[in-house]
Amino acid sequence: MATIATLTAAGVLGAFLWTFAEYLLHRFAMHALHGKGIMSREHLEHHVTSAWNFDVNHILSWTGMLLVGFGGLAPLAAWASSWSVGIAVAVGWAAGYFHYEIRHALAHRRGPTSRYTGWVAQNHFHHHFGHPMANHGVSVPWWDLVFGTSERPSKVRVPRRLALPWMLGDDGELLPAHADRYVLVGSVAPTERTAQLDRARAFASLAPVD
Repeated sequence: MATIATLTAAGVLGAFLWTFAEYLLHRFAMHALHGKGIMSREHLEHHVTSAWNFDVNHILSWTGMLLVGFGGLAPLAAWASSWSVGIAVAVGWAAGYFHYEIRHALAHRRGPTSRYTGWVAQNHFHHHFGHPMANHGVSVPWWDLVFGTSERPSKVRVPRRLALPWMLGDDGELLPAHADRYVLVGSVAPTERTAQLDRARAFASLAPVD
């Protein structure tokens, strides 16, 4: 029977494998395909407005990732070791995946509350507004560092029309608490042309215009 240390190590391995999958899926299956396939299309629609809303696609994604973990990784690890180790790997994978989902959702819907969540938001919104083919890791930075896709600007330029509600005060201006990480650019009112440009550039994995 596997020891607690072995099961813990298996769980950590599963979570680590998720971080690699997070990077590969975000970079290649979502952005490099430029809207070909449901995963890429739905993700790039998310880039058009930078809004995050719970919908059926999230349920489908959860189901798919759980199937990969418990239907793929668990049997493979069980074949190599034991079923207890296989389940631990799958649990680690699922934990890593749901951590990513929560971090991504909160980055869009709430302001940062710690050094880590501040990094997540700044890292991710440079991906949205500065360079969509950089900073593919949402929950961890290391795969972007390994593959040379990490960018860390001193401030993220945020088009006013796409600014997240938590960034803004009642006057529509950037809250002073976020002034060290973000700067608002452009006009607050979207036009038909900017809407068309935002969609075209999102599906080309290019940053929105100011």
